[in-house]
Amino acid sequence: MKIAVVGATGLVGKEIINVLETRHIPLTEFIPVASKKSTGKTVDFSGKAYKIVSLDEAVKRKPDLAIFSAGALISLEWAPKFKAAGTTVIDNSSAWRMHEDIPLIVPEINGNILTAEHKIIANPNCSTIQLVMVLSPLNNKYGIKRVVVSTYQAVSGSGNRGIDQLMNERNKREGEKYYPHQIDLNVIPQGGDFTEEGYTTEELKLVNETRKILQSDMGITATVVRVPVLNGHSEAVNVEFENDFDFYDLRRLLGFMAGIVVFDMPEGNLYPMPLMAAGKDEVFVGRLRRDFSQPNTLNMWIVADNLRKGAATNAVQIAEYIIKKQFVS
Repeated sequence: MKIAVVGATGLVGKEIINVLETRHIPLTEFIPVASKKSTGKTVDFSGKAYKIVSLDEAVKRKPDLAIFSAGALISLEWAPKFKAAGTTVIDNSSAWRMHEDIPLIVPEINGNILTAEHKIIANPNCSTIQLVMVLSPLNNKYGIKRVVVSTYQAVSGSGNRGIDQLMNERNKREGEKYYPHQIDLNVIPQGGDFTEEGYTTEELKLVNETRKILQSDMGITATVVRVPVLNGHSEAVNVEFENDFDFYDLRRLLGFMAGIVVFDMPEGNLYPMPLMAAGKDEVFVGRLRRDFSQPNTLNMWIVADNLRKGAATNAVQIAEYIIKKQFVS
């Protein structure tokens, strides 16, 4: 089992390597891949230093699996080349997510649709993953009519450039501005670029990816907000169901969903927060309460580590699934 990590020196790439180590993925060869400026340097994996190679060299080595986290342009150019070499690609960028013939996978929800013929597999957007993890069991039981979601997204969702801007501003240092405004002591109601309709690209990802994963034409609208938090995305979610729900049964349903932790004890001021989700693979949900303004409607608060389940962990879980099913060998 040969596994390549493309973008091994980036924020998510490093986390992918960490998750591969901690989940003890069986492999015989580890191939870190990065840009030309990093080629020849080394990265550590399971106590051993591995030399970073170029994309050309990685394709020649014909890995069984390649986990990409190097941006959409790299994925569009190189994923087909790895595929042609017989490699199964798991891509963390937006490049392939909405292609009709490319599966968009959260293993706990729709891993069962994967086959050995799927050689390029898309990893959803970080905010989409934590949202659908909670929506999926509720949709299966009650049927979702409409979702209104507002996200509070950490700067690590923008990679090192987002973190650098926040920390430079916090420490009053000069530096590159990634966001259009100051992020320290501020919130920015923009994620990605604006479209003609006034929505941002990050908001449209939430809408379109959620519908694709859940195979639903449910109504969904989103507002994406960047907040001065280093790591961990939060979401305020309002869900209107087709059918009414028993509140006790709904909590039990979420509690039995693999990968979800119900953390909802308002009497003790206990609810999910980014600090508690940091470094964890689970999706945390709390502030569960009925919306009394209309029937069959629930309010909730969802938090997850955007670098773990929102990116690296989900990608590695896809790898685990296809290894278990012997789609690669």
